[in-house]
Amino acid sequence: MAKKQGIVLAVTAFAIYILGGLCTFGGLALIAFMKGSDFLGWGDGRSIGYLFLCAGLCLSIIGVLLMRIFRNRGNA
Repeated sequence: MAKKQGIVLAVTAFAIYILGGLCTFGGLALIAFMKGSDFLGWGDGRSIGYLFLCAGLCLSIIGVLLMRIFRNRGNA
């Protein structure tokens, strides 16, 4: 059971890392191409791009930290 739980935690951490990367590059695209345009009724595309950029970087950092913690968890 512990092995199965470890795999689930590792996949979750990796998914958070991938989601962070997608948000980061999506935010960069919004900053570059959506200046002055409305984005899905949420506001200016550039502002939402900065939000996605910052949130994506945070998610990527959290994903990497979780992967490191879960990898070293069995050695403690």
